[in-house]
Amino acid sequence: MRIIIYTGKGGVGKTSIAAATAVKLAQQGLRTLVMSTDAAHSLSDAFDQPLSDQPTQLHDCLWGVEVNSLRETERNWGAVQQWLSGMMKWAELEDISSEEIMIFPGMEEIFSLMQIKTHAQSRKYDVIIVDCAPTGETLRLLSYPNLMKWWLEKIFPYERRLIKVARPVRKLVMGGLELPSDEVLNSIERFVRELEEMNKILLDRNVTSVRIILNPEKMVIAESRRAFTYLNLFGFNTDAILVNRIIPEEAREGFLANWHHIHQRYDEEIKSCFEPLPIYRIPLMPSEVSGILQLEQLSQVAFGDTNMSNILFSGQTEQVRKENGQYILEISLPFVSKDEIELSQKGDELIVQIGSYKRKLVLPRTLLGREIERARINEHVLNLHFSESINPF
Repeated sequence: MRIIIYTGKGGVGKTSIAAATAVKLAQQGLRTLVMSTDAAHSLSDAFDQPLSDQPTQLHDCLWGVEVNSLRETERNWGAVQQWLSGMMKWAELEDISSEEIMIFPGMEEIFSLMQIKTHAQSRKYDVIIVDCAPTGETLRLLSYPNLMKWWLEKIFPYERRLIKVARPVRKLVMGGLELPSDEVLNSIERFVRELEEMNKILLDRNVTSVRIILNPEKMVIAESRRAFTYLNLFGFNTDAILVNRIIPEEAREGFLANWHHIHQRYDEEIKSCFEPLPIYRIPLMPSEVSGILQLEQLSQVAFGDTNMSNILFSGQTEQVRKENGQYILEISLPFVSKDEIELSQKGDELIVQIGSYKRKLVLPRTLLGREIERARINEHVLNLHFSESINPF
């Protein structure tokens, strides 16, 4: 079983690349499911075939599904919503806005992503390709299960006992407000357990890979760097970078000449930000990509003979840990000695230079305002020790 998640800024071409990957793997004889968890689905447009929230066969060994986030939310959160609705009615807050706040930010995306677990555990497919919502925030939310698990095991049992004791007197002291029923509490517990199970699948480096799609443009590269940093910190295995819609050589003159020059210039920056990850460069196609045949052409241009079901890169290029109250940033730098390294820090950006090689990293919020106190190389890993105190300036 393999799960491949495509993420990136909105409009970079995630859906087309995800669909092209699915087509290529299905041609290899792998039972492939491509699924969209984005609320604004466009997977059916990419295949030029209608899709629903149930797997639809698109070709030999190929199925597609567009997850219905509202239906998944009702299925997983219906009992909780009903109780919240009663609480809003008791508080005389019955209006459209109260209905909206019953779903917390990011919950619909999480419920959609939980469909990955459902299809993975069905064992009907060899590969699942996920066209993710256009933001790194969805994946970032997956870092919460450990905290929710701690709450479920340490705090939740006491809350359940307190609610059970309080129920007989609730109407006397609360004017008829209903406390959460066992059904509501069971629904919350089941949701946290399923979220934990899904997180284990997505963090399994032998099963799941995340691939970042970007365009060679300043703002897109900046957002992709931030997404890459947090994917590393949360333990997800990012195994490839796909640079999409590059102006091809044959268009280097005329109206697109300046764009061609810009894309060439950003190519060096992309290498400095993401190596040693494999980088796939995909040219702007001569026409709109829609339908199986054009997706086949795109997959051939983009991937050639590469088996995209493989794990293309393994290992974290950077991670943060805490030791004796001090934060340490670990950066993988094979075959480098400490004397070769030059460091410079500006705002949330850290630049590591080794000779003519330069790598740019976006520092997580945890390290902002902290100065680098010392650096050392240990088994091809650069360890940067940051100060315990934050510089207010």
